[in-house]
Order: sequence, then C-alpha cells, then structure tokens
Amino acid sequence: MRVGLILPLIAALLANGPATAQQSLTPDQIIAALRAPTASTGNIADAVEEATGARGFMYHDMKPIFKARIVGRAATALLRPVLRHDTRKYPNYALEILDEAPPGSVLVYVLENGLEIAGMGNLMATTAKVRGLEGAVIDGAARDVEEVTRIGFPIFSRAISPATSVGRYVGVAKQVPVTCAGIRVSPGDYIVGDSDGVVVVPQDAAARVVELIGQYDDKESRMLPIIEREKSMLKALELYNRY
Repeated sequence: MRVGLILPLIAALLANGPATAQQSLTPDQIIAALRAPTASTGNIADAVEEATGARGFMYHDMKPIFKARIVGRAATALLRPVLRHDTRKYPNYALEILDEAPPGSVLVYVLENGLEIAGMGNLMATTAKVRGLEGAVIDGAARDVEEVTRIGFPIFSRAISPATSVGRYVGVAKQVPVTCAGIRVSPGDYIVGDSDGVVVVPQDAAARVVELIGQYDDKESRMLPIIEREKSMLKALELYNRY
C-alpha cells in the first residue's frame, strides 16, 4: 500500500536537513510516522540498516501469537535462570515494569536461554491491556495463547510453551539495554512489530529512519505505474533505483 501518509508529516521538518529533523521530531510524531501504512517492517528494517549500518530486525522466530501490529517505545527487563535451592529474595523486575511503564509502551522481556519458558501469560496480558500498554516482545516463550488472543493484548515471542517462569527465573535488571532476539534494545527505543517480525529503531536514528521511509515511499509510488505499464521491475529500477 503506497499512500504517502508519512510525507506530509515530515516534509516541513526535514526541509532544513536531518540534523534539524532530529531536534524537531517529537516521540509522538515519530510513532505516528512509524504507524503509517507505508511504514512496513520491511521498509523500516531497510531504513534502520541504511541509517545505522547495522541490522535492526530480530531473529526470524520472533512472531506475534496472533495477527497484530505494534508501535511503541521499549521498557525492558532482563531475567535469568535460578537454581532451585537458591532461596534469596529477588526483585520481580518483570512485574515492576509491567506496573510502571507508561501507556503505549512495548514491554521487552529477555529470558536468558528461555525458549522453553513462558515470560507472559493471561494474567500479565490482562494487566498490560488495562494499563494501556501497546504490546510485549519476549525473547523466550509465551503461554495461554487462546486467552491472550481473547484479551487482545499483542505478544510477540520466539516460542510457545506452557511452562511458567515462576520458580525458574528471577529478575536481573530493568530499564537497561538488553539483547533481544539478536538486537540491542535500549529503554525508549522504538519497537515496530507485525506479521513479518519485529524491528528496533534506535532513538538517535529515528528521525533519519522516518526520512528514509518517506524517500522509499516516494520512489515506490513512482515505480508502481512503471511496473504495471512495462511489466518489468528492472525498467522501474533503471529510473528510481529502489534496491
């Protein structure tokens, strides 16, 4: 879908160059741009790579447990396995950020070596839903799929498992940089997820990413009529070089 919804939002701010845009774009404007139909995770992944020189897309197995799209800023928690004879008291950072993250946030939970362990189920999903959170991204598993689908809270995870994290995992830290499904995520980074997967937009590259998505949209909008007329993508690429 090539509607060009991003361009009106950013054109004026980008008129004086990326540095001005970086200072001028508010988080709400960046989120609005990333929500636009033209801002697919594919285009965002391309833009992150061009803007930063590094990949921004998570491992291929990070997928939604039901069809959903999320856009929001990251609130992070790191968990690790605990020995069963370890009786020390640990803070529950996962539940703390569940209660503390601002509405619209995306929870990013990293369970070290946790693909067999669920980091979220129906009770946490209900809490997140009533608190107005945007979604959750779990480097680990999720459970209670049917109930979570009914609740309607979007969860992206690398696996599905009935196994609880209670008694198996403890909190290590919250609101710190984490590596989630192969990608570094800092609190406040922009998270975009859809059926194709999850992409992380670093805060300091967000304005440039938005600018690039606008450029991609403009090129693709111009390429489509040529492809339809000429029945050739190569001829469109000769003019606009999208790839």
